[in-house]
Amino acid sequence: MKDKVIIITGASSGIGEATAKDIAAKGGKVVLGARREDKLRQIAEDIRAAGGEAVYQSLDVTKPEDNDALVALAKETYGRVDAIFLNAGIMPVSNVSALKTSEWKQMVDVNINGVLNGVAAVMPTFTEQKSGHILAVSSVAGLKAYPGTAIYGGTKWFVRDFMECLRMESAMEGTNIRTATLYPAAINTELLDTITDVGAAQGMSDLYDAFGISPERIARVVSFALEMPEDTTINEFTIGPANQPW
Repeated sequence: MKDKVIIITGASSGIGEATAKDIAAKGGKVVLGARREDKLRQIAEDIRAAGGEAVYQSLDVTKPEDNDALVALAKETYGRVDAIFLNAGIMPVSNVSALKTSEWKQMVDVNINGVLNGVAAVMPTFTEQKSGHILAVSSVAGLKAYPGTAIYGGTKWFVRDFMECLRMESAMEGTNIRTATLYPAAINTELLDTITDVGAAQGMSDLYDAFGISPERIARVVSFALEMPEDTTINEFTIGPANQPW
């Protein structure tokens, strides 16, 4: 991990924050992006106070130019990019019959286009240097269907398929770009705050109260993937509470 330069989206809380701090503690250099710049500033200050290295920049993953700017910041500050962790996502789940169509579009824009924009921003660099690691957060809802998650799960199924195709294409093209897709179950983050449907919010809250584990558990998995030798890829991780039946 030492001196690797890692870009993290959705870095202002939860899995992104925990991962940034874990990587920095192990000697990595983190480049943080999220919409809440004040949160990023505090996290970067905490990392530096603990002896780590971090820079940050406001990022809306739905805007290609923001993603390009974050990659540029990493290269300008540290001279290279070794990995990108595509962590930004939202989960305003509800039954299809609720017709929360604006939320459907938001999920597609953040959960799908946000991943595509991040990959598009970093791919030229990774292709040129013939190395790089792309990690993305899907969900257990990207592995099996759950009532109330039709659109959310659909966006996460997309991430699953896209990342596997990317892995295969990179191997065929000889670019040495590795991938890792994470499928978290109940992890205690701010994700539930995006749910506006009262029934869905209560159901998810009860589930997470019963089973939720800390985002630091996911951070350890990300670090494990990043620390693998460059000739090895672990392309999928399903992670969740030991007592959750999923």
